[in-house]
Amino acid sequence: MRALAAALLLGVLGSSLVLLAAGKTWSRGTAAFGQAGLPVHADGGQTTALPGALALVGLASLVAVFAVRRIGRVLVSALLALSGLGVAVVVPARSGGHGALDAAAARATGLTTVGASGVSTTSWPAVAVAGGVLLLLAGLLALRYGRHWPAMSGTGRYDRTGGRTAGPRRAAPAPVDPDRAEDLWKALDRGEDPTR
Repeated sequence: MRALAAALLLGVLGSSLVLLAAGKTWSRGTAAFGQAGLPVHADGGQTTALPGALALVGLASLVAVFAVRRIGRVLVSALLALSGLGVAVVVPARSGGHGALDAAAARATGLTTVGASGVSTTSWPAVAVAGGVLLLLAGLLALRYGRHWPAMSGTGRYDRTGGRTAGPRRAAPAPVDPDRAEDLWKALDRGEDPTR
């Protein structure tokens, strides 16, 4: 069960890191406007929305691992691992681009031809990559050890079963005397129609 606890911890932590990093500033720069420059920035969601979406898919897959069995568990575990791999591959490929920062510069100046200069990146893309790696590890643990983990029950405690239950038999209700008000009320309490 240590693998189960580790996969849960890695999956939740990895998803949280990616989602946190997606909302933070990934790059900063300056938009040339007149004699001065306007500071501009782009966050992870503006740079690329894919890591945040993959983190949500990974988190949903982590929960779904316990709802399915056999081949379904393998498929969901693979989806969890692929979500982490996707984050770890997409973030480095997209964080170096200046498209989101150039769009922020164009919005700040109102000129479509203005781009950002003096561009610097923050450490938040690296945090997103670390979260993706944790998601990948959670998926690999689920693929390796998931068949031994418990699953949700197919029938619940309160589900109706097809056959008779072996519970105690209830005595037949006493006949209802229509002239006695308390018999009518007791029949109503039992859910019976006292007018029959």
